[in-house]
Formats: sequence, structure tokens, C-alpha cells
Amino acid sequence: MKKVEIAITTEFIKLDSLLKFAGAAETGGEAKEAVQNGEVLYNGEVCTMRGKKVRPGDKVTYAGVEITVK
Repeated sequence: MKKVEIAITTEFIKLDSLLKFAGAAETGGEAKEAVQNGEVLYNGEVCTMRGKKVRPGDKVTYAGVEITVK
């Protein structure tokens, strides 16, 4: 599993935007579909809300990539 740390300068980032920003998904459309299809784990649980607010300290996993938000 590849681990990536992403630093954000805002209070939160939306889940689908994070996947694209971190490079786990190539496009916003791919990120949207992955979330809606239940392929994304948010803090260890399946999350199907693409607008989910991801804050520092949260972990998101998709396609063998674990993203930690700082």
C-alpha cells in the first residue's frame, strides 16, 4: 500500500477533490464514480458521500493508496 500525506491550508477538503488532488484518481469524474460505487474508505469505513468533508487527521484509502490529511 502506497502512503501519501497531503497538507491542506483550509478547514477541510471534499472527499472527491482530495482523491484527485492526491493523484489517487486521474480525473474528478473517476473520483466521483469511485466514491459513489463504495470503493473509498474514509477512516476505515466505506463512504459514498463525495462531498464528505475531510479534515486534518483523517485517512482515506482508495486503489491501494492511503492518504493522510495534515
